Amino acid sequence: MHVVIMGCGRVGSTLARSLEDRNHTVAVIDSEPDAFRRLGPGFNGDKVAGIGFDQQVLEKAGIRRADAFAAVSSGDNSNIIAARVARETFGIQQVVARIYDPGRAEVYQRLGITTVATVKWTADQVLRRLLPAGAEPDFRDPSGTIRMDHMVVPEAWVGSSVGTFQEQARARVAWIDRLGEGMLPTRDSVLQEGDLLHVVVREENAGDAYDALAAGPGHGD
Repeated sequence: MHVVIMGCGRVGSTLARSLEDRNHTVAVIDSEPDAFRRLGPGFNGDKVAGIGFDQQVLEKAGIRRADAFAAVSSGDNSNIIAARVARETFGIQQVVARIYDPGRAEVYQRLGITTVATVKWTADQVLRRLLPAGAEPDFRDPSGTIRMDHMVVPEAWVGSSVGTFQEQARARVAWIDRLGEGMLPTRDSVLQEGDLLHVVVREENAGDAYDALAAGPGHGD
């Protein structure tokens, strides 16, 4: 993957190094060139000085070949503008924005932009939302038997019940992030657009769970 990151503070620099450690290519944008010192001498990615929502700056950072974009500067407005440009102008599907005001989360989730409020923030959370589905579980138990993954509900599953999904995916939904809030579902809970499922599954069944998510209801064994 090629990932473009706007903001080279503690989160942005940590995220950039984590992605590079996983052999992804990274470009980091910051309006203050001195901020790039946080990346350390071992960072091999691109460092682009400029405003992260400027299209020419994004082009220089390789946005047209990017698979994901993270806006993690210190300003809500800048992050959202940059995230929307990445998604709406350049067609990047994997977009995450750091938001200090959790009250704005509902609006941006409906725009298809994953938001993380400061109180919940870790670079790991953003990393897992940027990487392809299934590439990096959120948790794996010490024995390697059980894992927890986050899965975005696709359109085909909207309106179906949690119970139906669990049976077809051979997995359990531990909780759902919905419009910036966590909720504990029952089997009868109805999946909605924008839901982020936190799914517990046996390691050997993880592929089946992702296949069920992609296939839609009624396509299980």
